[in-house]
Amino acid sequence: MTDERGGAARQGEERRAGHRAGDGHAHHGHGAHAGHGAGHGGAAAHAGHGHAGHDHAAMVADFRRRFWVSLVLTVPVLALSPLVQRVLGLEEALAFPGSLYVLFALSAVVFFYGAWPFLTGLASELRKRQPGMMTLIGLAIGTAFFYSTAVTFGLPGKVFFWELVTLIDVMLLGHWIEMRSVMGASGALEALVKLLPSSAAKLLPDGSTVEVPIAELRPGDRVLIRPGEKVPIDGVIVEGRSSFNESMLTGESKPVDKKEGDEVIGGAVNGEGSVVVEVRKTGDQTYLAQVIEMVRQAQETRSRTQDIANRAAHWLTWIALGGGAVTLVSWLALGYPFEWALERMVTVMVITCPHALGLAVPLVVAVSTKLTAQNGLLVRDRAAFERA
Repeated sequence: MTDERGGAARQGEERRAGHRAGDGHAHHGHGAHAGHGAGHGGAAAHAGHGHAGHDHAAMVADFRRRFWVSLVLTVPVLALSPLVQRVLGLEEALAFPGSLYVLFALSAVVFFYGAWPFLTGLASELRKRQPGMMTLIGLAIGTAFFYSTAVTFGLPGKVFFWELVTLIDVMLLGHWIEMRSVMGASGALEALVKLLPSSAAKLLPDGSTVEVPIAELRPGDRVLIRPGEKVPIDGVIVEGRSSFNESMLTGESKPVDKKEGDEVIGGAVNGEGSVVVEVRKTGDQTYLAQVIEMVRQAQETRSRTQDIANRAAHWLTWIALGGGAVTLVSWLALGYPFEWALERMVTVMVITCPHALGLAVPLVVAVSTKLTAQNGLLVRDRAAFERA
């Protein structure tokens, strides 16, 4: 029974650590749960959360699914697009009665399913009156879809369905890459939590020991750590001396010799001696919990590159609106029909959304996160990391 309770407490710690690390994705507004402890009361705190630790993985899977569904539907959209058929010389081979309505139906699925995260992001940014990347993407794909829909059902002009679906594909790919890289950092934090044992040998007043879950330890309790065992929690040695391997926690490759009065860190591996450690820190006060919290906060902060991209998207939004308005007014002033001027306006607004901007920033985040993780670095401040 004790082992089962210990296992439950430890699983609660791992899931909450993953939840903390994964909640910092800037585009989706998932709040951080900073108030949950990394040790004390782990099983009880976890009871109300179910599978909260898997939220970020579910979001990554959702973007992956939306990307692949949209990509598969993009193939027939490209094949049925009049412009693509004309360029490839396949108008007679691929054209058939009603093909434009099939093209509309396929594009509508990509628009409402694949682009749904961007449409909700657009609404969120407009509510906050802070137009950014989501507004720019939403403006481009919304203009392309609704104008092309009007053309499909009678408005003179040309459709932009293939431009619409390829833009959605690129943006989905970029966000999938970015979120997957952040989840990789979350996995690294979960691996840190797994360094902790599920239970500890608590010393009783009569000198005997009893195995208890680490979540039940309190400051002042004493635990016995035998040779080869992991330190269950932060504390101070009160009896014995030994060497401790802290490489996974501090980066120190050589074992560190410690004696009575020296502090030990939860997760370190005891060497050849037996020691008695008095618990000093539990919950959010432990070294490991502070590391998890620090990295979670770093993931929530936006890097300088992301800020620049968002500011660029903000100005590009106004440039797209201004450019579209100027285009419409100019063609009308020159005496061209409204349908002609409207088509040129839509063209300007669609091409203003840069495909490269949707991939450049996510790729920077992904590569930097991967390289730092491979080299055992925890990034505390993204801006400082970029300056370095």
